[in-house]
Amino acid sequence: MSAIRHRSPSSTVIRHLGCHRGCHNEAVQRTEHLTAIIEREDSGYVALCPELDIASQGDTVEAASKNLREALELFFESASSSEVRERLHREVYVTHFDLKVG
Repeated sequence: MSAIRHRSPSSTVIRHLGCHRGCHNEAVQRTEHLTAIIEREDSGYVALCPELDIASQGDTVEAASKNLREALELFFESASSSEVRERLHREVYVTHFDLKVG
């Protein structure tokens, strides 16, 4: 029997002040709910965010997760809004299933 877990689309929190003469705009801030798939590879771990197809690695699960977060933060800081829209896949399904082989 297979189990499917559906992740809901990311929730967004936005703060923004309208611009007027002499105003100081605040940065737009949002929270993206993302997935990390971490697997053992040789003597370390590889972490993948399937929503953006961004990966990182580390010697431990914790280090791989931390490095993936850093890579994602750098992506969001440097990518244009159009690149984020093109790369971000909002619906990700994680499932396990049994497959008879041999």
